[in-house]
Amino acid sequence: MEEKDAILRMKSGDREAFSFLYKRYWMKVYNFTNLYTLSSDTSEEIVQEVFIKLWENRAVIDETKGLDGFLFITTRNLVFNHSRQAFNRAFYQATVLEAMEESYDAEEELETSDLRKYVSTLVAQLPPRQQEVFRLSREEDLTYHEIAQKLQISEKTVERHMGEALKFLRKNLRLYSLFLML
Repeated sequence: MEEKDAILRMKSGDREAFSFLYKRYWMKVYNFTNLYTLSSDTSEEIVQEVFIKLWENRAVIDETKGLDGFLFITTRNLVFNHSRQAFNRAFYQATVLEAMEESYDAEEELETSDLRKYVSTLVAQLPPRQQEVFRLSREEDLTYHEIAQKLQISEKTVERHMGEALKFLRKNLRLYSLFLML
């Protein structure tokens, strides 16, 4: 089967044509993804997402251009999104751990649940939109792009809300640990 014919058939919903293209491009997409991820499981997840996006966007694929461009851009974006999510998750965990370490230094008997309650109290003090953005990012693990789409705001606005929320949390967690030392 020719690639152009397979794309045309896939565009009309032919699953066999999609399967043909999947088998043809899977290893190429996987190898590219594997250059930027730390585990083969993560690479495989991203590859699956790439092909889901291909199926979902099949109607707009230009059969005269082939799939290389679409697959490259989609893969690159998903790798970046995954990296950003992993970074955000690690940053949040580090912030909480740092606060916990500071609070344990100040008062060893403070339980982690108290700190979590305090963080929840701080999050509740954020403006409503910042709360919403923070929770979507940290609790639902959405990317800035996904949050922007869901809330119908720009990614820059999402970044600004997250930056302000994290700054507020860091400031107040440090104040909390200082208070415990008194």
